[in-house]
Amino acid sequence: MRVPVPDELLPAERLGRVHFVGIGGAGLSAIARLMLARGVAVSGSDGVDSPTLERLRDLGARVHVGHDAAHLRGPEHAVDTLVVSTAVREDNPEYLEAVAQGLRVLPRSAALSAVMAGRRVLAVAGTHGKTTTTSLLTVALQAAGADPTYAVGGELAQTGTNAEEGSSDLFVAEADESDGAFLVYEPYAAIVTNVEADHLDNWGTEEAYRAAFDTFADRVDPDGFLVCVVDDEGAAALAARAAGAGRQVVTVGESPEADVRAVDLVFDGTTSAFTVLDGGTELGRVTLQIPGRHYVLDALAALAVGLRLGLAFDRLRAGLEGFAGTRRRMERKGEAAGVRVYDSYAHHPVEIAGDLQAARAVAGEGRVVVAFQPHLVSRTRIFGSAMGEALGAADEVVVLPVHLAREEADPAVTSALVADAVPLERGRVVEAPDLAGAARELADRARPGDLVLTLGAGSVTEVGPMVLDLLGSGG
Repeated sequence: MRVPVPDELLPAERLGRVHFVGIGGAGLSAIARLMLARGVAVSGSDGVDSPTLERLRDLGARVHVGHDAAHLRGPEHAVDTLVVSTAVREDNPEYLEAVAQGLRVLPRSAALSAVMAGRRVLAVAGTHGKTTTTSLLTVALQAAGADPTYAVGGELAQTGTNAEEGSSDLFVAEADESDGAFLVYEPYAAIVTNVEADHLDNWGTEEAYRAAFDTFADRVDPDGFLVCVVDDEGAAALAARAAGAGRQVVTVGESPEADVRAVDLVFDGTTSAFTVLDGGTELGRVTLQIPGRHYVLDALAALAVGLRLGLAFDRLRAGLEGFAGTRRRMERKGEAAGVRVYDSYAHHPVEIAGDLQAARAVAGEGRVVVAFQPHLVSRTRIFGSAMGEALGAADEVVVLPVHLAREEADPAVTSALVADAVPLERGRVVEAPDLAGAARELADRARPGDLVLTLGAGSVTEVGPMVLDLLGSGG
């Protein structure tokens, strides 16, 4: 459901008592945590209980399992503002009750803007890599003593949470383009990791999607700056247009033309090392504890922001080198019977290719065995063949049914669109009917020394623990 952004964006302290529909989600739970930290009365509901809900209860939120209009009725449940995500349907009883009561109803973007008010916002946008880059920027700034407030689309391993109130005026935020949320913010500085067609169910055309990033760049403070990873063609074109419009642009990448460069890259198992050049001056070498070229570029963009804020390279480097990852971004789930199991959120062809490249480096002499769950009917319809082609970098592939999320099923859009495009011979690609079937296929195919990787933005994350159980029990 799309809720319009109000003409006047109020700070969190003026929203009164706030109720979140879908409070367990990554986006809304982060905003709720920050409001609680500022003394705002918070309540909410979600479809199922979870550790996230329990942690919010511990912080003082009143949280319900299940959606019911009664959660907004009576003196003990009185609410001034309702916050909803795009996943909430128009027939949601709490939304209907809020409308009937004439309450203020906000989309996620407006609620995030409310907790950003009065801060210097550092926004991270891009088709891929937003969560990792936002997390890297956060830990780098923390190590440099900047102590930012942050809101990330995943849990930081260092803190175990997706949001935290800091003591400085800096606010690091993941800026989501999927539903146009990033066009609500007015950042002091911004990162654009890459610009490739995605979320066309919302934007309609690739041209409209790319144009949205131009609008986002125009919203950056004239006294601030825009960081673009120019190894990506879309981000490079954006950088050129923004610079032509008079914006201060910092370019980063391996490209010789980049202002801040990564050179002499070395990938060794789960580490990625590179030397940093800033305007031709060598600053030093950085060794990340995460594998893959795309993560080097994410770290370089985060580093460029810290440097342009005037922070010391050595302290920023310490933060980057201590980064332990975020949940569902090449996250190690465990090892059993000599098989290592990882999980990742990758669901776009470019993301799949990047994580498979990283997985290959980690696997060493072992094989890479993958389970992939296509996410959204609309995305699979457009990118199904490209997803399959990217999966060809694995040795064995298991494809799950399409994860519907907020869309209805389409009999013409199935996992076969992906599986049939995987360029591997018969027998090395199989379709599984469900999560349990995928886990069995992976356990049967994996051999000691192999790396099993589960990929996708949906419920496929549940498969890794199943595989470990099967391997640990001897199958």
